[in-house]
Amino acid sequence: MPIALLALTAGAFGIGTTEFVIMGLLLQVSADLHVSIAAAGLLISGYAIGVAIGAPVLTIATRRLPRKTVLLALMGVFTLGNIACALAPSYEALMAARVITSLAHGTFFGVGSVVATGLVPPEKRASAIAIMFTGLTAATLLGVPAGAWLGLHLGWRSTFWAVALIGIVALAVLARFVPRDAARIEPAPLREELAVLARPQVWLGLGMTVLGFAGVFAFYTYVQPVLTQVTGLSEGAVSPVLLLFGGGLAVGNLLGGKLADKAPMPAVIGTLLALAAVLAVARWAMPQAVVAIVFIGLLGVVAFATVAPLQVRVLEKAAGAGQNLASSLNIAAFNLGNALGAWVGGVVIVRSPGLPGLQNLGLAAAGLTAAGLLIALWSHALDRRRAPASCAAA
Repeated sequence: MPIALLALTAGAFGIGTTEFVIMGLLLQVSADLHVSIAAAGLLISGYAIGVAIGAPVLTIATRRLPRKTVLLALMGVFTLGNIACALAPSYEALMAARVITSLAHGTFFGVGSVVATGLVPPEKRASAIAIMFTGLTAATLLGVPAGAWLGLHLGWRSTFWAVALIGIVALAVLARFVPRDAARIEPAPLREELAVLARPQVWLGLGMTVLGFAGVFAFYTYVQPVLTQVTGLSEGAVSPVLLLFGGGLAVGNLLGGKLADKAPMPAVIGTLLALAAVLAVARWAMPQAVVAIVFIGLLGVVAFATVAPLQVRVLEKAAGAGQNLASSLNIAAFNLGNALGAWVGGVVIVRSPGLPGLQNLGLAAAGLTAAGLLIALWSHALDRRRAPASCAAA
């Protein structure tokens, strides 16, 4: 395994930690800044919208810069943004700092995915992406529970100081190990890169990412109140359960990479179907502590088993000059899904206050993922129609 790939994974760990860590701090942020849990959940949406805006804009703006320089600059923005989060005096300031931090996210993963696939043989592309995204799973496995523990014992601001330190370490690792000529290619004319936006299958790929992954965050954004108020666990027990979720992500991420290496589109359909099915049973799983804990681990597996297949699908349909842009757009799509999911979950909670809203999150989440699955089936059907036509033309 190229050591540069591990350096990319370190960067992914830092960025993934700041994205997900707020989920283990909702109760503390809500109480300290005097806002509702639903409003605190919108800190997820604000971050995700910033990713969606920053990904295409920064990808185009930095297209002529060396990839290593871009990665280092983005990690610098990430680090400074987390310092601003730690110092935020109000909810509005924290939201603004989260949005600034998020601008680096999409382009880092978009450029990083392209760099990762260039470090390995073509038949290992999905696995390379999965290894890089292992940084996200490690962030959830280690960063989120540790951040929740810090927030519980030292205050939520200490968590963001710790994440800023992670950013400094990741910056040093990227500077040391990513080669200067990583993914060094002469950029195509901007018109050719933008031409990827005219491909219907790219848009269908982005759509299945948005809706398919939205289901994860409609439920997981509010996992802390669900575990404490529905399952009946103490706040101190949430961190160990989040560790289990992170372990599931690690397994699911590698599994998704292996499946996508063999058959990307069947992997997309199969993983989205599994995710929708698991989310659909959340209402019945969460009131029972033992079942709920098993459910959280299983959710981690099926949630991140979708990531590599969805990313490879978009790269596959954007082959050529538009890969950097398409890759970043798909990262933006994941985060639009995060924003949509967090918003939908908040609406469910607001419209059915108390236990009913929290209990209904799983069904709402399953509906979102099922919509993504329908888009995947539509996209696959278009592929199958074109295949006979291509053969006939030959």
